Amino acid sequence: MGNEKNKNKKIIVYPISASPPTWGHADIMMRAAHKFDHVYWVAAKNSLKTPIFTNLERTEMMQGYVEYYKLSNVTVDSHDGAMVRYANDKGANFLLRGLRNTSDFHKELELAAGNRGIDKGVETICMFSKPHFATISSSLVRELATLNERIDQYVLPSITKKILEKLKT
Repeated sequence: MGNEKNKNKKIIVYPISASPPTWGHADIMMRAAHKFDHVYWVAAKNSLKTPIFTNLERTEMMQGYVEYYKLSNVTVDSHDGAMVRYANDKGANFLLRGLRNTSDFHKELELAAGNRGIDKGVETICMFSKPHFATISSSLVRELATLNERIDQYVLPSITKKILEKLKT
């Protein structure tokens, strides 16, 4: 189970299906990086969502936040399978989920139960969004962008440009 060299380290996997990743996602990643030895921030697949960005585009955007916060203990990656399996491959003991509201809580509770059914040794930890990020979602950002409204308060400037370019096509 996992890498033996990581046995005594606190390693967490933070998967997001965000397309695009927002300051809210980045804030949770940054806070996790201050609490854990290593964070794998993963562009994940959600079969209920159709992302507008490829995994490569999403990981490039996520890397922008890692560089913004100057974090050396975060690895950005992508994975389309079960996150518990990914966690096992990386020697991670924890999965991190962000919660904005009670709707998120109910979805994450079900997901945590499913993950526990795959591997009881990987714990799911939830972190609450800061209040000013609690109403931000990738779909809100995309909707505002299609209405030609400002989105720079929700994402990195470089991501604003990518969203606007993507929505033009």
